[in-house]
Amino acid sequence: MLTLPAVLTHAVAAEFALGLTQAVRAQPAEVVADARALQAFDSSALAVLLACRREALAAGKTFSVQGLPARLRQLAGLYGVAELIPAAA
Repeated sequence: MLTLPAVLTHAVAAEFALGLTQAVRAQPAEVVADARALQAFDSSALAVLLACRREALAAGKTFSVQGLPARLRQLAGLYGVAELIPAAA
């Protein structure tokens, strides 16, 4: 499981994304991003999740998100990317 930090805003997203490729490759066939700790975020959190999805699919893995905050789910809908960030089973 890939755990997202409590704060994932524009100011910190680029730094978090630096290790994303390696983190995704270290995951099993199903990459699950754990968003339960997210407290402060902006649209950069969506960019990170979409980058994580791209890395997972490029590695032949599935991708889903656990515990996505309702506000971030609404933001994903507003940007038209909600279907790209499926909820974990």
